[in-house]
Amino acid sequence: MRPSSDSEGQPGGRGRPDGERGLGSPGKPLNRRSPFFIGMAGAAGVAVTAAVVEALLAVRSVLVLIVLALFLALGLDPIARWLGRRRLPRWAAVCVIGLAALGVLAGFLSLAIPPLAEQAGQLARELPVYLRTLSNTHSVLGRLNQQFHIEQGLQHVLTGSGGLSVAGGLLGAGKLVFGTLASVVVVAVLTVYFLLGLPHIKATLFRLVPASRRERVTLITEEVFAKVGRYVIGQVMLALIAAVGTLAWLEIVGVPYALLLALFVALLDLVPVVGSTIAGVIVSLVALTVSLPVAGATGAFYTVYRLAEDYLLVPKIMSRQVEVPAMVTVVAVLIGGTLLGIAGALIAIPLAAAIRLLLTEVAFPRLDAS
Repeated sequence: MRPSSDSEGQPGGRGRPDGERGLGSPGKPLNRRSPFFIGMAGAAGVAVTAAVVEALLAVRSVLVLIVLALFLALGLDPIARWLGRRRLPRWAAVCVIGLAALGVLAGFLSLAIPPLAEQAGQLARELPVYLRTLSNTHSVLGRLNQQFHIEQGLQHVLTGSGGLSVAGGLLGAGKLVFGTLASVVVVAVLTVYFLLGLPHIKATLFRLVPASRRERVTLITEEVFAKVGRYVIGQVMLALIAAVGTLAWLEIVGVPYALLLALFVALLDLVPVVGSTIAGVIVSLVALTVSLPVAGATGAFYTVYRLAEDYLLVPKIMSRQVEVPAMVTVVAVLIGGTLLGIAGALIAIPLAAAIRLLLTEVAFPRLDAS
């Protein structure tokens, strides 16, 4: 005897068409082109985009450090490869580069610390003399003190309610110094890691490209990376020119610590847009220890040098190293510095070189063939 099925034991179980169930037949599938689905998909896309943008803004300071470290690694990669062609392993080449950088830093500090300590001690010894000069109404400082009440203002700042602002200012300055040192350490460590693993990083990125286009993408990307390295070389050349010019000028006018100041100018000149300006202001202030005319002449010298660097040296050297026209070089630095500050100015010229290369190799041939 044939056993009865469960459906036969339920009302309406016999004779149902295929596809129907005990609780009714399914209706028509939902229309994915309906305004409801389109609106929900659009709202979800906007929400995801907003979340991604918010996350990027939250970590933008870290991203700037990562990009800066990657940029430095790409700039130092030609040196590492050159050492590799001399049969040095990658890790040994990176160690040589790191030791050279530490040597430059140690040399700068060895030249900077003794003069700074001497000047600080001299200021501490002469501070009572300056205070007595403020009380002398026949001196220039005394007349200024009598007119603007400088001494009373200093006492109020140091002993009154202004002491809180001084303490807050010192605390803020300390946070700024420690934050800057932490950023420098992070960039240095990331640069070492990027420099060690750069071949593997590039190989992984190239594997993400379809095999049919991988060779061309690899060639174009390697050329962009080479332009970054040449840009760093050009920036170092500009820094050396600034250092030599500063050393010659300071020796001529008799400003003390000429070698230290020349090294300081070279380090700051590595920062585009604002580096040479800050260096010129600081050196001019140091020149005040000699005389006011010497300080004025030093300021004029750096003004002329800044104009020559921006409109003569940078376009000539950078156009030769990264093959970017002079006008594009100046415009790229101005736009990059305005958008992203120092980091934007630093990567502006290599980015302009990369865009120019992509236009020449990809966009223009397609447009000419269309």
